[in-house]
Amino acid sequence: MENKEILVFKNSEKLEKSVISKWSDTAEYAIMKRGLFTVALSGGSTPVKLYKKLSGTDLNWDMTHIFIVDERFVPFNHSDSNFRMIRETLLSNINIPEQNIYPVPTEKGSSDEAARLYENDIISFFNLSSGEIPEFDLILLGLGDDGHTASLFPGSPSIHVRDRLVVSSLPPDKSMHKRVTFTFPVINNARNIFFQVTGNNKAVVVKDVLENKSSNLPAAYVKPDKGKLIFLLDRQAGALLSDRKH
Repeated sequence: MENKEILVFKNSEKLEKSVISKWSDTAEYAIMKRGLFTVALSGGSTPVKLYKKLSGTDLNWDMTHIFIVDERFVPFNHSDSNFRMIRETLLSNINIPEQNIYPVPTEKGSSDEAARLYENDIISFFNLSSGEIPEFDLILLGLGDDGHTASLFPGSPSIHVRDRLVVSSLPPDKSMHKRVTFTFPVINNARNIFFQVTGNNKAVVVKDVLENKSSNLPAAYVKPDKGKLIFLLDRQAGALLSDRKH
């Protein structure tokens, strides 16, 4: 894939600095071309430091519109809420208009209903006709040590959905929260996709996703047709790759 780039950094600090630089360039170009910058953020523990650093970066937040890649079906103030983490680390510390923030409506009756409503929010924002797919300027993804990305888990029917933008998803462990997640058609239609991956525990799955051409892990389904895909790894996550670029 000519539009795929793999970057391995000595540590997470250098990785985060690169993400911020690439975010800034992507946002600046989008605002110049289209008058706004659309980005979808992931939760989890990996991007916490990145979001805190972003909050101190001089960016054009007035023109930035922030969506959520996936969410646990919990209230906004719940300790497991991705939106709560993103709000506390980034949104509360930047001067962004409230109407530019689009959380998943998890206060609704079911995860299926929340998925439908969020899909409608996206359709409305991008002014999509039936069957059209939004084109985000940037989607920031993480990678689970089981190979999942967003809330698209190995063996889940949601990884095969092609006629929806957002769906409800169940993690393999049924004791965990239900999820609401972007589908692969949305992810793969983005202009830019950044995978931020750190830690020794991700090295095996990183190698599988990037070097096993027959990998059936969900993250291996991220193959944008037109956009650019960048894997940003720390040294530990990239330790097993055959060809490491620093």
